[in-house]
Amino acid sequence: MLLRFGVANHLSIRDFQELSFSASSLKDREEGLIACAAAPKGAVVPAVVVYGANASGKSNLMMAMETMRQMVLYSQTQGEPDGGVPRQPFRLDPACSGRPSRFDIDFVIDGVRHHYGFETSDTAFEAEWLYDFPKSQRRMLFEREGVEYRFGRGLKGRNNVIADLTRPNSLYLSAAAQNGHERVSRVFGYFRSIEGIVAVAVPGMAASMQLARKEPDDRMIDFLGEIGTGVVGYRRKKTEAADEIEVLLQDLTGVISKRLHEPADLKAIVGDDWRTSIELAHRGRDGEDVYLDLDLESAGTRRLLVVLVLVFQALDEGTLLFIDELDASLHTQAAEKVLRLFCSPGTNPKGAQLVATTHDTNLLRSPVLRRDQIWFTEKDAEGATVLYPLTDIRTRKGDDIGRGYLQGRYGAVPFDDPVSALGARR
Repeated sequence: MLLRFGVANHLSIRDFQELSFSASSLKDREEGLIACAAAPKGAVVPAVVVYGANASGKSNLMMAMETMRQMVLYSQTQGEPDGGVPRQPFRLDPACSGRPSRFDIDFVIDGVRHHYGFETSDTAFEAEWLYDFPKSQRRMLFEREGVEYRFGRGLKGRNNVIADLTRPNSLYLSAAAQNGHERVSRVFGYFRSIEGIVAVAVPGMAASMQLARKEPDDRMIDFLGEIGTGVVGYRRKKTEAADEIEVLLQDLTGVISKRLHEPADLKAIVGDDWRTSIELAHRGRDGEDVYLDLDLESAGTRRLLVVLVLVFQALDEGTLLFIDELDASLHTQAAEKVLRLFCSPGTNPKGAQLVATTHDTNLLRSPVLRRDQIWFTEKDAEGATVLYPLTDIRTRKGDDIGRGYLQGRYGAVPFDDPVSALGARR
């Protein structure tokens, strides 16, 4: 369960910005809140939506979450020993290239709050820390400054041995999980449970390969039918070019093995996802099902199907899902229906959470959305992203938040520059 996420010096985010899931004391709808003793008010919100003008930094917030997740999961296994750390500091201030990027998160595992974070330069992880709060008191599990480590009494295991195995450009959390550290692996597992969608366009083959790994089910088909896509079912079938691809992989394997002077196994790398494709069924005029390849479906249907697979996975497992541009290629009612799945106890009994960016102001009028679930991004005078919640602004229960946002009452909207003036500029 996520309590908060913070980031600094990453893409358009220069100064430390923080997104919180902790419920406020507002007297808004309480039905969808998730009980959490570790949260300040004893509850967290199930979903957060982030609004802002184009290029204000909404997507960069999602990319920051994905970057942190990728570094935790793969810095030990996929990083090159002398490859440095692939980061993207704030470019509009030259001084930021010499400052570390920071990623910081609070979450709950088995009712206990954990606080984890790290700082990184271009070449190495400069700092890393992990604390837990077993009785509301902070307990240090480990702290790292460069290649120097300190371990707390609560962290039992081969701590120093794993520290010696951790490269300067690898996270200790990543190395500990790879070496079977039981206590740290539970924290690593939280990051592994997180899923995200940052791509707006989903080509048919990409969607089919993803759905081959995580197959749709009847709930997703029902959802697509309820919003009028005409989809009534699906089927898997062997890719027509499977045999040709098999031969191509064998040929490429031979070439690469010869070049590397060691055996290569492209099949193991690629997997079996390319062997099958997903087709969606539509009811034909004669009452028979007609199956269409995903390339023949609309962009909205393809993306929604990929979204739904991860939405229902999060709901089934009680995990975190982040989606950039929730409304991309989707009708308002479809986006709001996704939001309702997380904000309704009946469909979200395990406390799954959603964070999504959107431009769809109609969602601000959704009855399932509390005011403390609405956040904004905007650029300051120096081009840096600022993230802030609606609760920082005085509002009243029952206010038309959508109308107020379009009128500029809360900021985070494009500058008021009449279109007629644009043609006169040279």
